[in-house]
Amino acid sequence: MAPDRGGALTLLLALLLDAALGEPRWLWSRVPHPAVLMGRAVAWCDARFNTGDAPRLRGIAAIAALTLAAGMLGAVLSLLGPLAEVVIAAILLAQRSLVDHVTAVASALRASIADGRSAVAMIVSRDTTAMDRSAIARAAIESAAENLSDGVIAPAFWFAVAGLPGLLIYKAVNTADSMIGYRSPRYLRFGWAAARLDDVLNLIPARLTAALMALTNGCLSDWRAIARDAAKHRSPNAGWPEAALAHGLNLALAGPRSYDGTAQDFPWVNAAGRKHLLPQDIEDAAAALWRAWGAGVALAVLIALF
Repeated sequence: MAPDRGGALTLLLALLLDAALGEPRWLWSRVPHPAVLMGRAVAWCDARFNTGDAPRLRGIAAIAALTLAAGMLGAVLSLLGPLAEVVIAAILLAQRSLVDHVTAVASALRASIADGRSAVAMIVSRDTTAMDRSAIARAAIESAAENLSDGVIAPAFWFAVAGLPGLLIYKAVNTADSMIGYRSPRYLRFGWAAARLDDVLNLIPARLTAALMALTNGCLSDWRAIARDAAKHRSPNAGWPEAALAHGLNLALAGPRSYDGTAQDFPWVNAAGRKHLLPQDIEDAAAALWRAWGAGVALAVLIALF
């Protein structure tokens, strides 16, 4: 389904509303955020179905049920009218909250390395206890790049394609992937369908995010190098925005890190870039997020007009 003028206008207003208000704590301290409700649904499926024989088939059935429920809910909510669609879409976008979380790491890191470790532990899953200043900054910047795609561009893309049903389906699948899409003994088979479907849904948005970043950071001419570095990532999609941001800011990202006490020797992305990173680099990455967001807003305006 191609985005129509009304859908593009709704998306534009939702992007602006999210940027203006972010995640109001007074509201989400009183009622559960929709993402929390989705997480509870995934957790229920995990507890109920991730047992016994044929875990892969059970996982396929679980993600199919979640996807169907999300699509049906989106269709029902769409009947509430354009204003409700704007508000719901804004709630499920995360530009303002993403930038707030990323810049909080920069502020904490300026105070001390210990504070920086505590702050970055809120947004990444890797081990943070032994991180130095550069590793903290690098983790925050990589999280910024990946979450611009997962939390902003991809939801906006699927809303443009299929309205609230598309947006809710994407968020449900992405939430499931973040909870059960791991290659661990418990989730290798049960979470397979969630991980693969998330890969498919992010295929276009991840590359679109990279293009927006490259365009707004003056490195579109480095697209071949960005594609080459993106291929080094263990994810078929996350490497694209990460590589684009690395080239745009001339930083070396990825590289060695530790998960669950095990050292992982990942290759560098933009290995020729600067490896000694500072809090200012995190703030430069946050500014790059806003530039890419602005390009996305301009794209929504063009669709709405023409």
